[in-house]
This record gives sequence, structure tokens and C-alpha cells, in this order.
Amino acid sequence: MTAVPHELDRRFREAAADAGLLDVAYDVADSPVGPLLLATSQRGLCRISFDPEPERELEALARAFGVRVLRSPRGIDHVRRELDEYFAGRRREFDLAVDLTPLPAFQRQVLEELVLVPYGGVDTYGGLARRLGRPRAARAVGGALNRNPIPIVVPCHRIVGSTGSLVGYAGGLERKRTLLGLEGAMLPE
Repeated sequence: MTAVPHELDRRFREAAADAGLLDVAYDVADSPVGPLLLATSQRGLCRISFDPEPERELEALARAFGVRVLRSPRGIDHVRRELDEYFAGRRREFDLAVDLTPLPAFQRQVLEELVLVPYGGVDTYGGLARRLGRPRAARAVGGALNRNPIPIVVPCHRIVGSTGSLVGYAGGLERKRTLLGLEGAMLPE
């Protein structure tokens, strides 16, 4: 089997992205919380994954958005830049379009309300449920947040337990603690 020369591969990926032939462009970026798989659809950012082995994520992206999923660094440059600014403490709000179209209506509602929790602030699962007009749905809110496809930008790390304890973060509690610390959020000891 002959390998495709690196320059030819790069040009192919760029041409596919420039021609709008991709359903999803993705790349892996380094960050203070570990490598992040970043993916964008034609509508916007559709995935940030903490999983350094992206095969499962790529299959999910193909099922949700279309089979033309290709690693294309240029397709996610703007996402990488805003995340770098966030991690450097120079960005408090993201100016990125997000694509939540494959998600169920309730999960989209939860995530749309979640983005209103300000940088450096925290809320509880119950508090978020009350703001949605569903005060008894704290567990359902937790389930929706646990499946958040765009952590950090859609800041599920800002939701804590009813006592203020760090609970329920799909990226792991250490990452949640790091993100909240970066934002200067005050948490109980």
C-alpha cells in the first residue's frame, strides 16, 4: 500500500473544505484540560470531545450530520482561536455559532438556557430546571447536560449539585474543577 504524500493530502482536505464538500470538519487541539476533538458542521460548532480516541465520535458525527467527515484544521481555526483566548483568560463569552439540530427538543432547551449562566457563575440542576419552568425535572436536566455535545462553549461545567458540590461532569470532575477555577468561580471547600 502506498501512502499519499503529506502535501497532496493537505491540499485535498483544503480543497474539499473550500468547495463546501464536508458535512463535518474536525481536528484535535491541545488545551489545559487535555486534547479536544473539535468539529464543525455547516451550521456551526457541533462537537467538543474530551475523548483522545475519536473513532466513536467520528461515527456519531457521521450519523448525525452526514458521512462526509474529514479532518480539516482550517475548518475549525476560529473555534481553536476562541478556545485559546478562553484558556488564556482573554475571553469570557464565545462568539461561535453552534449546531444543536440533531438533539431532542428538551435537551436543546436545557442547553439554550445553560448558556445564560455567566462566566464565573454557577447554578444548580434544580435551578436550571426551575428557570425552564420544570421545577421537578432536575434529574432530566442532569441527563441532558451529561450528553452535552459542546462542553466548555456550552458551559455545563457551571452547573453544580444542590449543595454546591462538584457532581456529574462527563469530562471528569478534575476538568470541571479546572474550568471553574479558570473562571474564578467561588465554590464551597
